[in-house]
Amino acid sequence: MIDENGFRANVGIILCNEQKKLFWGHRIGHLDSWQFPQGGIDENETPLEAMFRELKEEIGLAPDDVEVLGHTQGWLKYHLPQKLVRKNNKHQCIGQKQIWFLLKHISLENSIVFDSTGSPEFDNWRWVDYWYPMNQVVQFKQQVYLDALSELAPTLFGASIPPRPCLKQHRERAAVSGFRPLYRMGLRRSRK
Repeated sequence: MIDENGFRANVGIILCNEQKKLFWGHRIGHLDSWQFPQGGIDENETPLEAMFRELKEEIGLAPDDVEVLGHTQGWLKYHLPQKLVRKNNKHQCIGQKQIWFLLKHISLENSIVFDSTGSPEFDNWRWVDYWYPMNQVVQFKQQVYLDALSELAPTLFGASIPPRPCLKQHRERAAVSGFRPLYRMGLRRSRK
């Protein structure tokens, strides 16, 4: 759904574990592109319904695998770079407006899978420190990641929020030591 201002309604998912580390997924087919799960809200779907659908489609988790800890109070927006704006669409999408959900993973770690649909979004993942993603995601999403993490940090940490690093506006892509995408190794996580 694209609104009258050109923003596509979307949900973002911040999944944490018992140690308050965050799920950080590697996008399939991209050498060094990592992000949180996210996806569009379908017509006649609430943000909560969209979040559970995207959670299942992107990382194979069902509602029983997580506990919803909270969500952002309003829409957080980002603009797409001009090269990613589709000019031929009847309803031009200039960016995303997102409701972000903070979830706690309460099932077994091997419950995270990427092959629950025919077109997986991720091919690998790891747990990372809370503020790590804001300086590692693509630049045009950095501010919305900072805003979502900042708003939801008190829900996870209470008064003991870890110190936030500065937002690096022009980060260099850091190579992930020893990382090899699973699809390149002929492997893919699957439920067994």
